[in-house]
Amino acid sequence: MKRLLLPVAALSILTLAGCANTSGYSGDVYSGNQAKTSQSVTYGTIVAVRPVQIQAESRAGGLLGSGGGAIIGGLLGNQVGGGSGRQLATVAGALGGAVAGTAAEDATNRVNALEMEIRRDDGSDIVVVQRADRQFQAGQRVRLIGSGGSVSVAPY
Repeated sequence: MKRLLLPVAALSILTLAGCANTSGYSGDVYSGNQAKTSQSVTYGTIVAVRPVQIQAESRAGGLLGSGGGAIIGGLLGNQVGGGSGRQLATVAGALGGAVAGTAAEDATNRVNALEMEIRRDDGSDIVVVQRADRQFQAGQRVRLIGSGGSVSVAPY
C-alpha cells in the first residue's frame, strides 16, 4: 500500500503545481475590469521582436511545489536506512524535495512570450510583452489597445 501511495501522491502534486492562470498574458484575453470600458487605440509598426518568458505567479503561492516536494522527498528518505540514519535521510529528503518541487513549479509556470518594440505613429517607441500565441514580425503594422499598464498588441 505504501509503495502505491507514493507515485499517486507525486502525480497529484505535480499536476496541481501547474495551476497558474496564464491566459491573461495573451493579447486575445481581456480581464473582467476591461470589459465594457472604453480603451484607446493607437497604431504603430513593430521595430523588433524577441522571444522571452513570463514567470506566472502560482495561485498557491509556491506552496504546492515546495510542500509537495518536501512530502515526497520525506517519504522517499524515510525508506532509507534505520534508526537515526533513517531520520537524517527523511530530513534530507524533505529538504531536497522542497527545493526540487519549487524548481519544478517555477518551470511549469513559465509562459513563452514576445517582447515587441513598437514605434507608434507619433514617433514614440514602446515595448510590450505578451504571450506568444500569435506570430508577429518586424515591419508589421499593429494596433495598440489600452493605455498605461495595460496595453495589448493586435494585428492591424
